[in-house]
Amino acid sequence: MRLMRLQHLPLTSTSLPEPSDPKIRRARLLRLFHGRSRLQRLNTVNAHFGFNLYRSLRNHVNQSDNILLAPAGISIAMGMMSLGAGPGTHQQIYKALGFADFVNASVHYDNTTVHKLFRKLTHRLFRRNFGYTLRSVNDVYVKKEVTLKDAFRAQTKTYYFAEPQSVDFRDPAFLEKANNRIQKLTKDLIKDPLKSVDPNMVLMLLNYLYFKGTWEQKFPKEMTYYRNFRINEKTSVRVAMMTNKGNYLAAADHELDCDILQLPYSGNISMLIALPRKISGMRTLEQQISPTVVNKWLKSMTNRTREVLLPRFKLEQSYDLIENLKEMGLSDMFQESGDFSGMTSESVSMSWLKHQGTITVNEEGTEAASLTQVGFMPLSSQIRFVVDHPFLFLIYEHRTHCLVFAGRVVNPSQS
Repeated sequence: MRLMRLQHLPLTSTSLPEPSDPKIRRARLLRLFHGRSRLQRLNTVNAHFGFNLYRSLRNHVNQSDNILLAPAGISIAMGMMSLGAGPGTHQQIYKALGFADFVNASVHYDNTTVHKLFRKLTHRLFRRNFGYTLRSVNDVYVKKEVTLKDAFRAQTKTYYFAEPQSVDFRDPAFLEKANNRIQKLTKDLIKDPLKSVDPNMVLMLLNYLYFKGTWEQKFPKEMTYYRNFRINEKTSVRVAMMTNKGNYLAAADHELDCDILQLPYSGNISMLIALPRKISGMRTLEQQISPTVVNKWLKSMTNRTREVLLPRFKLEQSYDLIENLKEMGLSDMFQESGDFSGMTSESVSMSWLKHQGTITVNEEGTEAASLTQVGFMPLSSQIRFVVDHPFLFLIYEHRTHCLVFAGRVVNPSQS
Protein backbone atom coordinates (compact mmCIF):
# COMPACT_ATOMS: atom_id res chain seq x y z
CA MET A 1 0.00 0.00 0.00
CA ARG A 2 1.12 3.46 0.02
CA LEU A 3 0.74 6.59 1.97
CA MET A 4 1.30 10.17 1.15
CA ARG A 5 1.11 13.36 3.03
CA LEU A 6 1.48 16.86 1.84
CA GLN A 7 1.88 20.43 2.96
CA HIS A 8 2.31 23.37 0.63
CA LEU A 9 5.27 25.81 0.33
CA PRO A 10 6.71 28.39 -2.21
CA LEU A 11 7.83 27.69 -5.84
CA THR A 12 9.52 28.78 -9.15
CA SER A 13 9.10 28.55 -12.98
CA THR A 14 10.31 27.11 -16.23
CA SER A 15 10.20 27.12 -19.98
CA LEU A 16 6.69 26.04 -20.86
CA PRO A 17 5.69 24.15 -23.98
CA GLU A 18 2.63 26.42 -24.17
CA PRO A 19 1.46 28.16 -27.30
CA SER A 20 1.58 31.89 -26.57
CA ASP A 21 -1.41 32.67 -28.80
CA PRO A 22 -4.50 32.63 -26.53
CA LYS A 23 -6.72 31.55 -29.45
CA ILE A 24 -4.62 28.42 -29.99
CA ARG A 25 -4.60 27.73 -26.25
CA ARG A 26 -8.37 28.07 -26.07
CA ALA A 27 -8.89 25.81 -29.09
CA ARG A 28 -6.68 23.15 -27.49
CA LEU A 29 -8.55 23.44 -24.21
CA LEU A 30 -11.96 23.15 -25.91
CA ARG A 31 -10.77 19.96 -27.66
CA LEU A 32 -9.79 18.54 -24.27
CA PHE A 33 -13.13 19.62 -22.78
CA HIS A 34 -15.16 17.84 -25.45
CA GLY A 35 -17.49 15.22 -23.97
CA ARG A 36 -16.33 15.84 -20.40
CA SER A 37 -18.29 16.83 -17.31
CA ARG A 38 -17.75 20.22 -15.67
CA LEU A 39 -15.74 18.61 -12.87
CA GLN A 40 -13.52 16.72 -15.33
CA ARG A 41 -12.98 19.98 -17.22
CA LEU A 42 -11.88 21.84 -14.10
CA ASN A 43 -9.52 18.96 -13.28
CA THR A 44 -8.03 19.21 -16.78
CA VAL A 45 -7.23 22.86 -16.10
CA ASN A 46 -5.85 21.92 -12.65
CA ALA A 47 -3.58 19.25 -14.19
CA HIS A 48 -2.36 21.76 -16.76
CA PHE A 49 -1.37 24.11 -13.94
CA GLY A 50 0.12 21.20 -11.97
CA PHE A 51 2.45 20.15 -14.79
CA ASN A 52 3.61 23.75 -15.29
CA LEU A 53 4.26 24.05 -11.56
CA TYR A 54 6.18 20.76 -11.66
CA ARG A 55 8.39 22.15 -14.45
CA SER A 56 9.00 25.30 -12.45
CA LEU A 57 9.98 23.29 -9.41
CA ARG A 58 12.17 20.92 -11.41
CA ASN A 59 14.23 23.87 -12.63
CA HIS A 60 15.03 24.78 -9.02
CA VAL A 61 16.15 21.40 -7.72
CA ASN A 62 19.09 19.15 -8.58
CA GLN A 63 18.77 16.63 -11.38
CA SER A 64 19.44 13.91 -8.82
CA ASP A 65 16.54 14.98 -6.54
CA ASN A 66 13.28 13.10 -6.19
CA ILE A 67 10.17 15.31 -6.51
CA LEU A 68 6.68 15.01 -5.03
CA LEU A 69 3.90 17.52 -5.64
CA ALA A 70 0.13 17.37 -5.02
CA PRO A 71 -1.27 19.63 -7.74
CA ALA A 72 -4.90 19.07 -6.70
CA GLY A 73 -4.12 20.33 -3.20
CA ILE A 74 -2.47 23.49 -4.47
CA SER A 75 -5.33 24.28 -6.87
CA ILE A 76 -7.89 23.79 -4.08
CA ALA A 77 -5.89 26.01 -1.72
CA MET A 78 -5.60 28.76 -4.35
CA GLY A 79 -9.32 28.51 -5.14
CA MET A 80 -10.02 29.05 -1.47
CA MET A 81 -7.67 32.05 -1.25
CA SER A 82 -9.34 33.66 -4.27
CA LEU A 83 -12.52 33.95 -2.17
CA GLY A 84 -10.73 36.56 -0.08
CA ALA A 85 -9.03 38.38 -2.94
CA GLY A 86 -9.99 41.83 -4.25
CA PRO A 87 -10.48 42.35 -8.03
CA GLY A 88 -6.84 42.65 -9.21
CA THR A 89 -5.46 39.83 -7.08
CA HIS A 90 -8.49 37.67 -7.89
CA GLN A 91 -7.90 38.15 -11.60
CA GLN A 92 -4.23 37.18 -11.18
CA ILE A 93 -5.12 33.97 -9.32
CA TYR A 94 -7.74 32.98 -11.91
CA LYS A 95 -5.37 33.62 -14.77
CA ALA A 96 -2.34 31.83 -13.27
CA LEU A 97 -4.32 28.78 -12.13
CA GLY A 98 -6.22 28.47 -15.41
CA PHE A 99 -9.59 29.08 -13.72
CA ALA A 100 -10.17 32.01 -16.12
CA ASP A 101 -9.70 29.71 -19.15
CA PHE A 102 -12.23 27.34 -17.60
CA VAL A 103 -14.82 30.07 -16.90
CA ASN A 104 -14.38 31.54 -20.41
CA ALA A 105 -15.00 28.16 -22.06
CA SER A 106 -18.77 28.36 -21.56
CA VAL A 107 -21.40 31.06 -21.18
CA HIS A 108 -22.90 28.85 -18.45
CA TYR A 109 -19.85 29.20 -16.17
CA ASP A 110 -18.96 32.06 -13.85
CA ASN A 111 -16.44 32.58 -11.04
CA THR A 112 -18.68 30.83 -8.51
CA THR A 113 -18.79 27.69 -10.69
CA VAL A 114 -15.15 27.06 -9.76
CA HIS A 115 -15.92 27.06 -6.01
CA LYS A 116 -19.01 24.88 -6.45
CA LEU A 117 -16.94 22.33 -8.36
CA PHE A 118 -14.17 22.35 -5.74
CA ARG A 119 -16.87 21.62 -3.16
CA LYS A 120 -18.05 18.69 -5.28
CA LEU A 121 -14.47 17.46 -5.82
CA THR A 122 -13.65 17.67 -2.11
CA HIS A 123 -16.85 15.78 -1.34
CA ARG A 124 -16.16 13.07 -3.91
CA LEU A 125 -12.47 12.52 -3.33
CA PHE A 126 -11.98 13.30 0.32
CA ARG A 127 -15.28 12.53 2.04
CA ARG A 128 -16.23 9.19 0.56
CA ASN A 129 -14.67 5.77 0.84
CA PHE A 130 -14.06 4.05 -2.48
CA GLY A 131 -11.51 1.52 -1.26
CA TYR A 132 -8.75 4.08 -0.75
CA THR A 133 -8.33 6.89 1.77
CA LEU A 134 -7.68 10.42 0.60
CA ARG A 135 -7.85 13.31 3.04
CA SER A 136 -7.29 16.98 2.44
CA VAL A 137 -6.68 19.60 5.10
CA ASN A 138 -6.94 23.30 4.28
CA ASP A 139 -5.94 25.48 7.20
CA VAL A 140 -5.91 29.26 7.10
CA TYR A 141 -4.48 31.03 10.13
CA VAL A 142 -4.68 34.79 10.57
CA LYS A 143 -3.08 37.04 13.18
CA LYS A 144 -5.66 37.61 15.89
CA GLU A 145 -5.63 41.41 15.53
CA VAL A 146 -6.91 41.03 11.95
CA THR A 147 -10.69 40.89 11.69
CA LEU A 148 -12.00 38.47 9.07
CA LYS A 149 -15.14 39.27 7.12
CA ASP A 150 -18.16 37.07 7.83
CA ALA A 151 -18.74 36.38 4.13
CA PHE A 152 -15.21 35.00 3.74
CA ARG A 153 -15.63 32.75 6.77
CA ALA A 154 -18.99 31.51 5.49
CA GLN A 155 -17.79 30.83 1.94
CA THR A 156 -14.60 29.00 2.92
CA LYS A 157 -16.75 26.75 5.11
CA THR A 158 -19.41 26.20 2.44
CA TYR A 159 -17.14 25.48 -0.51
CA TYR A 160 -13.88 24.23 1.05
CA PHE A 161 -14.97 22.78 4.41
CA ALA A 162 -12.37 25.04 6.01
CA GLU A 163 -12.62 27.41 8.95
CA PRO A 164 -10.13 30.28 9.06
CA GLN A 165 -8.80 30.76 12.58
CA SER A 166 -7.60 33.88 14.34
CA VAL A 167 -4.51 32.99 16.32
CA ASP A 168 -1.61 34.46 18.24
CA PHE A 169 1.47 33.38 16.29
CA ARG A 170 3.64 34.44 19.26
CA ASP A 171 1.97 31.92 21.56
CA PRO A 172 3.90 28.59 21.74
CA ALA A 173 0.55 26.84 22.27
CA PHE A 174 -0.42 27.75 18.68
CA LEU A 175 2.30 25.54 17.25
CA GLU A 176 1.27 22.61 19.41
CA LYS A 177 -2.41 23.01 18.57
CA ALA A 178 -1.80 23.30 14.81
CA ASN A 179 0.51 20.26 14.83
CA ASN A 180 -1.93 18.14 16.84
CA ARG A 181 -4.68 18.93 14.39
CA ILE A 182 -2.56 17.98 11.38
CA GLN A 183 -1.37 14.75 13.03
CA LYS A 184 -4.93 13.76 13.84
CA LEU A 185 -6.28 14.52 10.36
CA THR A 186 -3.42 12.70 8.63
CA LYS A 187 -3.54 9.68 10.94
CA ASP A 188 -0.15 10.52 12.51
CA LEU A 189 1.61 10.37 9.16
CA ILE A 190 2.65 13.98 9.43
CA LYS A 191 4.37 14.42 12.75
CA ASP A 192 5.36 17.91 13.93
CA PRO A 193 4.97 19.44 10.47
CA LEU A 194 5.51 22.95 11.82
CA LYS A 195 8.86 23.31 13.56
CA SER A 196 8.58 27.03 14.15
CA VAL A 197 6.51 30.04 13.17
CA ASP A 198 7.57 33.63 12.58
CA PRO A 199 5.84 35.61 15.40
CA ASN A 200 5.27 38.49 12.93
CA MET A 201 3.26 36.24 10.58
CA VAL A 202 -0.04 37.73 9.44
CA LEU A 203 -1.55 35.09 7.15
CA MET A 204 -0.55 31.44 6.83
CA LEU A 205 -1.94 28.75 4.55
CA LEU A 206 -1.32 25.05 5.12
CA ASN A 207 -2.53 22.41 2.72
CA TYR A 208 -1.98 18.73 3.42
CA LEU A 209 -2.92 15.68 1.43
CA TYR A 210 -2.94 12.17 2.85
CA PHE A 211 -3.36 9.15 0.60
CA LYS A 212 -3.45 5.48 1.42
CA GLY A 213 -4.24 2.95 -1.26
CA THR A 214 -4.06 -0.81 -1.75
CA TRP A 215 -2.94 -2.32 -5.03
CA GLU A 216 -5.61 -4.26 -6.92
CA GLN A 217 -2.85 -6.80 -7.54
CA LYS A 218 -0.52 -6.88 -4.56
CA PHE A 219 3.14 -7.70 -5.09
CA PRO A 220 4.03 -11.00 -3.37
CA LYS A 221 6.60 -10.13 -0.68
CA GLU A 222 8.59 -13.31 -1.26
CA MET A 223 9.23 -12.16 -4.84
CA THR A 224 10.96 -8.93 -3.75
CA TYR A 225 14.71 -9.02 -4.25
CA TYR A 226 17.63 -6.61 -4.44
CA ARG A 227 18.91 -5.43 -7.78
CA ASN A 228 20.60 -2.42 -9.34
CA PHE A 229 18.72 0.77 -10.18
CA ARG A 230 20.66 3.10 -12.46
CA ILE A 231 20.47 6.71 -11.24
CA ASN A 232 22.44 7.97 -14.25
CA GLU A 233 24.88 6.65 -16.84
CA LYS A 234 27.63 6.26 -14.22
CA THR A 235 25.94 5.41 -10.92
CA SER A 236 23.75 2.56 -9.68
CA VAL A 237 22.21 1.85 -6.27
CA ARG A 238 20.92 -1.43 -4.81
CA VAL A 239 17.18 -1.27 -4.22
CA ALA A 240 14.42 -3.61 -3.08
CA MET A 241 12.69 -4.50 -6.37
CA MET A 242 9.09 -5.70 -6.11
CA THR A 243 7.97 -8.20 -8.72
CA ASN A 244 4.60 -9.32 -9.94
CA LYS A 245 3.04 -11.14 -12.87
CA GLY A 246 -0.46 -10.31 -13.99
CA ASN A 247 -2.63 -8.46 -16.47
CA TYR A 248 -1.57 -4.82 -16.63
CA LEU A 249 -2.46 -1.94 -18.94
CA ALA A 250 0.49 -0.27 -20.66
CA ALA A 251 1.23 2.00 -23.61
CA ALA A 252 4.24 3.02 -25.69
CA ASP A 253 4.80 6.67 -26.59
CA HIS A 254 7.20 6.73 -29.54
CA GLU A 255 7.18 10.53 -29.81
CA LEU A 256 8.32 11.02 -26.22
CA ASP A 257 10.39 7.80 -26.33
CA CYS A 258 8.90 6.36 -23.15
CA ASP A 259 6.72 3.50 -21.92
CA ILE A 260 3.74 3.91 -19.60
CA LEU A 261 2.39 1.42 -17.10
CA GLN A 262 -0.88 1.69 -15.18
CA LEU A 263 -0.89 0.18 -11.68
CA PRO A 264 -4.45 0.28 -10.31
CA TYR A 265 -5.33 0.71 -6.65
CA SER A 266 -8.67 -0.50 -5.36
CA GLY A 267 -11.28 2.16 -6.11
CA ASN A 268 -10.78 3.75 -9.54
CA ILE A 269 -7.48 5.43 -8.76
CA SER A 270 -4.15 4.45 -10.34
CA MET A 271 -0.46 5.11 -10.36
CA LEU A 272 0.77 5.84 -13.88
CA ILE A 273 4.48 5.25 -14.37
CA ALA A 274 6.21 6.91 -17.33
CA LEU A 275 9.61 5.37 -17.94
CA PRO A 276 11.94 7.06 -20.48
CA ARG A 277 13.67 4.49 -22.69
CA LYS A 278 16.97 6.31 -22.26
CA ILE A 279 18.29 7.44 -18.90
CA SER A 280 18.89 10.84 -20.46
CA GLY A 281 15.26 11.02 -21.66
CA MET A 282 13.73 12.40 -18.45
CA ARG A 283 14.21 16.06 -19.45
CA THR A 284 12.19 15.71 -22.67
CA LEU A 285 9.42 13.85 -20.90
CA GLU A 286 9.21 16.46 -18.13
CA GLN A 287 9.20 19.26 -20.68
CA GLN A 288 6.36 17.81 -22.75
CA ILE A 289 3.99 16.17 -20.25
CA SER A 290 0.51 17.72 -20.31
CA PRO A 291 -3.16 16.71 -19.94
CA THR A 292 -3.23 16.08 -23.72
CA VAL A 293 -0.30 13.66 -23.42
CA VAL A 294 -1.81 11.81 -20.42
CA ASN A 295 -5.12 11.57 -22.28
CA LYS A 296 -3.31 10.02 -25.25
CA TRP A 297 -1.59 7.49 -22.96
CA LEU A 298 -4.84 6.42 -21.30
CA LYS A 299 -6.58 5.97 -24.66
CA SER A 300 -3.78 3.89 -26.18
CA MET A 301 -3.31 1.39 -23.32
CA THR A 302 -3.43 -2.32 -24.09
CA ASN A 303 -4.02 -5.11 -21.57
CA ARG A 304 -1.46 -7.92 -21.60
CA THR A 305 0.06 -10.41 -19.21
CA ARG A 306 3.19 -8.70 -17.98
CA GLU A 307 5.95 -9.19 -15.49
CA VAL A 308 6.37 -5.92 -13.61
CA LEU A 309 9.47 -4.94 -11.64
CA LEU A 310 9.07 -1.76 -9.57
CA PRO A 311 11.31 -0.45 -6.78
CA ARG A 312 9.91 0.15 -3.35
CA PHE A 313 10.23 3.81 -2.52
CA LYS A 314 9.28 6.39 0.04
CA LEU A 315 9.37 10.11 -0.70
CA GLU A 316 9.00 12.94 1.74
CA GLN A 317 9.43 16.35 0.17
CA SER A 318 8.59 19.80 1.40
CA TYR A 319 8.75 23.01 -0.57
CA ASP A 320 8.23 26.68 -0.16
CA LEU A 321 6.26 27.40 -3.31
CA ILE A 322 6.11 31.19 -3.19
CA GLU A 323 8.97 31.84 -5.63
CA ASN A 324 7.62 29.30 -8.11
CA LEU A 325 4.11 30.72 -7.97
CA LYS A 326 5.52 34.22 -8.49
CA GLU A 327 7.26 32.98 -11.63
CA MET A 328 3.93 31.66 -12.85
CA GLY A 329 2.33 35.08 -12.54
CA LEU A 330 1.06 35.00 -8.95
CA SER A 331 2.94 37.94 -7.50
CA ASP A 332 0.36 40.15 -5.79
CA MET A 333 -0.76 37.83 -3.03
CA PHE A 334 2.79 37.50 -1.70
CA GLN A 335 3.58 41.21 -1.50
CA GLU A 336 2.12 44.33 -0.02
CA SER A 337 0.40 45.28 -3.28
CA GLY A 338 -1.83 42.21 -2.80
CA ASP A 339 -5.52 42.87 -2.27
CA PHE A 340 -7.33 40.61 0.18
CA SER A 341 -10.21 43.01 0.73
CA GLY A 342 -12.67 40.10 0.41
CA MET A 343 -11.12 38.62 3.53
CA THR A 344 -10.38 41.63 5.72
CA SER A 345 -10.40 45.42 5.56
CA GLU A 346 -6.77 45.46 6.72
CA SER A 347 -3.73 45.22 4.48
CA VAL A 348 -2.37 41.66 4.50
CA SER A 349 -0.16 39.53 2.28
CA MET A 350 0.73 35.85 2.45
CA SER A 351 4.21 35.19 3.74
CA TRP A 352 4.04 31.42 4.01
CA LEU A 353 2.61 28.72 1.80
CA LYS A 354 3.69 25.32 3.02
CA HIS A 355 3.52 22.26 0.80
CA GLN A 356 4.73 18.91 2.05
CA GLY A 357 4.14 15.44 0.77
CA THR A 358 4.89 11.89 1.71
CA ILE A 359 4.34 8.78 -0.33
CA THR A 360 5.21 5.19 0.44
CA VAL A 361 5.03 2.57 -2.27
CA ASN A 362 5.46 -1.06 -1.27
CA GLU A 363 4.05 -4.53 -1.88
CA GLU A 364 0.67 -3.89 -0.28
CA GLY A 365 0.31 -0.40 -1.35
CA THR A 366 1.01 0.61 2.47
CA GLU A 367 3.77 1.17 4.96
CA ALA A 368 4.78 -2.44 5.22
CA ALA A 369 7.23 -5.00 6.31
CA SER A 370 10.94 -5.37 5.93
CA LEU A 371 12.61 -7.54 3.32
CA THR A 372 12.58 -11.14 4.45
CA GLN A 373 14.32 -13.14 1.80
CA VAL A 374 16.16 -12.56 -1.39
CA GLY A 375 14.47 -14.56 -4.13
CA PHE A 376 15.85 -15.25 -7.57
CA MET A 377 13.91 -14.39 -10.72
CA PRO A 378 13.39 -17.05 -13.35
CA LEU A 379 13.63 -15.56 -16.84
CA SER A 380 10.18 -15.47 -18.34
CA SER A 381 8.78 -15.31 -21.81
CA GLN A 382 6.24 -12.68 -20.74
CA ILE A 383 6.48 -9.06 -21.62
CA ARG A 384 8.54 -7.38 -18.92
CA PHE A 385 8.14 -3.84 -17.64
CA VAL A 386 11.33 -3.22 -15.67
CA VAL A 387 11.49 0.07 -13.79
CA ASP A 388 15.24 0.16 -13.14
CA HIS A 389 16.10 3.81 -13.89
CA PRO A 390 14.55 7.25 -13.17
CA PHE A 391 10.80 7.58 -13.86
CA LEU A 392 7.86 9.94 -13.49
CA PHE A 393 4.72 8.88 -11.65
CA LEU A 394 1.21 10.31 -11.42
CA ILE A 395 -1.61 9.38 -9.07
CA TYR A 396 -4.74 9.79 -11.13
CA GLU A 397 -8.39 9.44 -10.15
CA HIS A 398 -10.25 8.19 -13.20
CA ARG A 399 -13.87 9.25 -12.57
CA THR A 400 -13.08 12.90 -11.94
CA HIS A 401 -9.87 12.97 -14.08
CA CYS A 402 -8.11 14.41 -11.03
CA LEU A 403 -4.30 14.57 -10.98
CA VAL A 404 -3.80 14.04 -7.25
CA PHE A 405 0.00 13.66 -7.13
CA ALA A 406 2.82 14.06 -9.62
CA GLY A 407 6.41 13.21 -8.94
CA ARG A 408 9.73 11.85 -10.06
CA VAL A 409 11.89 9.10 -8.63
CA VAL A 410 15.56 9.47 -9.51
CA ASN A 411 16.90 7.51 -6.53
CA PRO A 412 14.50 5.12 -4.74
CA SER A 413 17.08 4.52 -1.98
CA GLN A 414 16.79 8.15 -0.80
CA SER A 415 13.83 8.58 1.52
